[in-house]
Amino acid sequence: MGQTRLKSSFIYLANAVNDLRANWAALAIVLAPLVLIAAVCVLPDALNLQHLLAVRFAPGLHHVSLLPAQDSAAPVVEVQPLFPRWALLLFHILLAILTVTVQLFVMCTIRRVQAGVQHPQMFTEAIAIYREAIQQVPAFLWIRLLQIAAIVIGCVLLIVPGLLILVWLYFAEFALVFDGHRSFAALLRSRNLLRKRFFRTAIRIVVFMAVWSGYNSWVAGTFFLASFLIGPLGSYTGSLWTSVLLLGTLATAVGFATTAFFVAAGARLYRDLVLMLEEDARAPASTSLPATEPLPAANS
Repeated sequence: MGQTRLKSSFIYLANAVNDLRANWAALAIVLAPLVLIAAVCVLPDALNLQHLLAVRFAPGLHHVSLLPAQDSAAPVVEVQPLFPRWALLLFHILLAILTVTVQLFVMCTIRRVQAGVQHPQMFTEAIAIYREAIQQVPAFLWIRLLQIAAIVIGCVLLIVPGLLILVWLYFAEFALVFDGHRSFAALLRSRNLLRKRFFRTAIRIVVFMAVWSGYNSWVAGTFFLASFLIGPLGSYTGSLWTSVLLLGTLATAVGFATTAFFVAAGARLYRDLVLMLEEDARAPASTSLPATEPLPAANS
């Protein structure tokens, strides 16, 4: 059996397509509710904006008149928002949690494919993925919090240590889902995987993140331009919330799909690193010299 080697970054990205295609139907069912909830989390802001526009520019409530710029009698319309700030904050926190935990659901889906424990019925498989992922949400969020704390501490010291820590701890979540390591053990597992191969792995992680950010930038730009076309139309017709819901659903679906794609590529890279670590552990036993035989007795 040949020794495991790190492949090219783009080979990992290409293989990620096959990993997702192996269980794409169940993955789509799993991500669909998350996409809808994330899109709904954006609605309160849109409804507040629509309410503001309706009150200030509704026909029959105001008339057009010429008023001096310094006229203190100019009417000031104070509009009370439909949703208070604390409610908006809760929706934003929920949106942030969904954006983070979507990686967990994708990892659980890929883990079941690799373990060969898929259920033949899609909905049953999706329910099994939800059960497995929900059980690990607290541990997943705790690991993510530890990662953020370590990266922030590194960045406070200097920027470079923060970036190095980001690479060192990149595979902590994978260690949780695929190998069952929790808390600090997952962080140490990620660090051990990168020993003797830090820079080679870091190059592939940088490529993943560069392609990911570039793709998301194009997607964000596309939806930003679409909002200029659909937004005014929705505001004029009084259906701004519908426009925001549609745009939010599409944007979230594309964002979660790209997240699943790069998580699958990271899972491939993680699996190769685990195999290489296991091969390193077996190397001393396989390369040790055989025991020497006793020298023949000298003739007297």
